[in-house]
Amino acid sequence: MHVFLPDGQRLDLAHGATAADAAAAIGPGLARAAVGARVDGALADLLTPLPEGVRLAIVTKRDADDVLTLQRHTLAHVLAQAVREALVAEGHAPDSVRMGIGPVIEHGFYYDFDLPRTLTPEDLEDLEARMRAIIEARLPLRRYEVPRDEALAHWRAQGDPYKVELIEDLPEGVTISFYEQGGGDGFTDLCRGPHVPSTGDVTPHFKLMSVAGAYWRGDETRPMMQRVYGVAFATAEELEHHLWQLEEARRRDHRKLGAELDLYVLDEDVGPGLPLWLPRGAVLVEQIERLAKEMEEAAGYQQVRTPHVSKEQLFLKSGHLPYYADSMYPPMELEHVRYYMKPMNCPFHHKIFAARPRSYRDLPLRLSEYGTCYRYEDSGALMGLMRVRSMNMNDAHIYCTEEQFEAEFLAVVDLYLRYFELFGIEDYVMRFSKHAPDGLGKKYVDEPELWLRTEEMTRRALQHGGINFVEVDDEAAFYGPKIDVQIRSAIGREFTLATNQVDFAVPARFDLNYIDEHNQRRTPLCLHRAPLSTHERLIGFLIEHFAGDFPLWLAPEQVRIVPIADRHVEPARGLQARFRAAGLRSEVDASNERMQAKIRDAELYKVPYTVILGDKEIEAEEVAFRSRQEPERRGVPVAVFEAHLVEHARLRTLSMPPLGG
Repeated sequence: MHVFLPDGQRLDLAHGATAADAAAAIGPGLARAAVGARVDGALADLLTPLPEGVRLAIVTKRDADDVLTLQRHTLAHVLAQAVREALVAEGHAPDSVRMGIGPVIEHGFYYDFDLPRTLTPEDLEDLEARMRAIIEARLPLRRYEVPRDEALAHWRAQGDPYKVELIEDLPEGVTISFYEQGGGDGFTDLCRGPHVPSTGDVTPHFKLMSVAGAYWRGDETRPMMQRVYGVAFATAEELEHHLWQLEEARRRDHRKLGAELDLYVLDEDVGPGLPLWLPRGAVLVEQIERLAKEMEEAAGYQQVRTPHVSKEQLFLKSGHLPYYADSMYPPMELEHVRYYMKPMNCPFHHKIFAARPRSYRDLPLRLSEYGTCYRYEDSGALMGLMRVRSMNMNDAHIYCTEEQFEAEFLAVVDLYLRYFELFGIEDYVMRFSKHAPDGLGKKYVDEPELWLRTEEMTRRALQHGGINFVEVDDEAAFYGPKIDVQIRSAIGREFTLATNQVDFAVPARFDLNYIDEHNQRRTPLCLHRAPLSTHERLIGFLIEHFAGDFPLWLAPEQVRIVPIADRHVEPARGLQARFRAAGLRSEVDASNERMQAKIRDAELYKVPYTVILGDKEIEAEEVAFRSRQEPERRGVPVAVFEAHLVEHARLRTLSMPPLGG
């Protein structure tokens, strides 16, 4: 047999040769350095026989990402071996330790177990120690294949229904392979690989994180298993940074901060996923909506409003109902007519477009709305503000000609970038989501030529705009390709925020048309865009991104006035009235608490500025203030302080410069 190397050179090998054999044939130095392989581009290990005629690249430690993937997979097996050893050492029978699956995931790995006792967080330290002993033993891994009947007989004899099910679900003819660690008396697991050659080749920079319940194969009707999670990195510094990010994520969790800062509540009498915005949280919503309206007015958008419910036929006409019925609230029937709560605004906007005759001179027509939509998200998917059932959509639809498409598409992307600059979002990825041909008629509109044409139009617009993007298959909207923007917060957590979707199908269903310059009737393209996602998700992201320490323009309370004594309360209220007249959100702490306790309360609410007011300040018409972003100051004229805050709130400054700086 033969394989081809990256430079095109042909390498002749014995039949059944592995990537390890290929590395040895190339040279002893490469054989020593080899950790894995790329076989026709797919990651593989050194132990798997090579097919005839493949393109082969040997993976060494210089291929850091590939090596880490192999190491993480082997660590899952090392974990499984450690769990079995620990429970057997306690006196449990080996066949009482039943194993599910142990895949690689982002940042690490996990393994699912059905065990004779419940693991606790206290077990993780002992399991880690056992794993390190297995690694230090440098147990060699051996891969071998067995016939289906033999594999089934083995796991049935072990009394393990999970492995039996996995094998039975494999198609006929698929190779069934096992990986063994440490010889015949060691640990063996059903696995397709790939792995590193030895337990000694895994990274020592790992940590077991938690034990959680997980239904077998994600099905809530199946047995509940115990899932042990671990993380692993190439260096100690990367592991330490990841652990810091996790701790910081717990500190910044928007659900925790949302309660501490009195932003929103979820109430069982109202229903799960239906947030109630408290006054402080409502300020965030209003400020974001005001920002979006200002930006959109400058960009030529027109505001519209639409009802919260609609007759069923609207969503049948749009085509949404067949695709989204499972995510919609159930219908209401009144006077023999079925009504739905609206899950999206676009069908209503199409009706607004159709409400009067349109000419090419009317295009592009940009319709924007801040309507509330309702989607019945699965209970298990609900998470604070990130996944809700009632959402305020930052939504708009742009109706344009094909000739106008590229300029309009790029203008929406430019809008994203301007928002990102305001919020200090620097880490983002544009995902160009396309259809999958085998989903036409089921998941996507069955128009193969239009799919290819609009995807090429979108790709060309991105290229002409000089925008970095990645292409992803089978993630488009049902009516056309789209751009989803993945952003990362200050601590590296990833969110899908903005979207820009191309609709080539639905306008025709609504018989939307305009008269072109040749007096011909044409159907417009439609862009669905939501650069700020929903206000719920955006605010959840911003809480975590800023750790609740919002920039001045966005802060629910911008100034807290703390009178030193009771006689200073009325002057404090006068100062509050002045600040409010200037557009600054301010409060007076007139409680009976000591001054230091009042200052601490303002700190807990993360109020950007705390003004201390006593006799000296009142007499001189000055303020002394503490700030979360600039140095503490005394003896500042009230007018100067007020102008400083008003100016930077107006500019929506991300970080406040020192007064007078």
